[in-house]
Amino acid sequence: MENNKAMIRLRMSLQDAHYGGNLVDGARMLALFGDVATELLIRQDGDEGLFKAYEEVEFLAPVHAGDFIEAEGEIIYAGNTSRKMKFEARKVITSRPDINDSACDRLEQPVIVCRAVGTCVVPRDRQRK
Repeated sequence: MENNKAMIRLRMSLQDAHYGGNLVDGARMLALFGDVATELLIRQDGDEGLFKAYEEVEFLAPVHAGDFIEAEGEIIYAGNTSRKMKFEARKVITSRPDINDSACDRLEQPVIVCRAVGTCVVPRDRQRK
């Protein structure tokens, strides 16, 4: 198993919707990236570490309640305590409220909804691997 990549998939709920039309706040994608980063740090160092900063974030397409999102991350650089990561969130199933309240379509080509690059830190005394 590769320690430098991780992915989660989940459905956005009405509780995730923040704006009109059941639009999900972009910050929800960053929260998913935080969960992916935590898994990567546990695999790499045996500790959850801390997210230090994002150096780049791009919101590329809307996300709505009912959409299924895959959030993937990869460690692209490991220093003594820092771990630089890149992230991508993709919509793989989209809700279809125009048809009815439970209609959805699986997308043949996932839609990239967000990309980011960020750095996490695991203090030396917390690293167990």
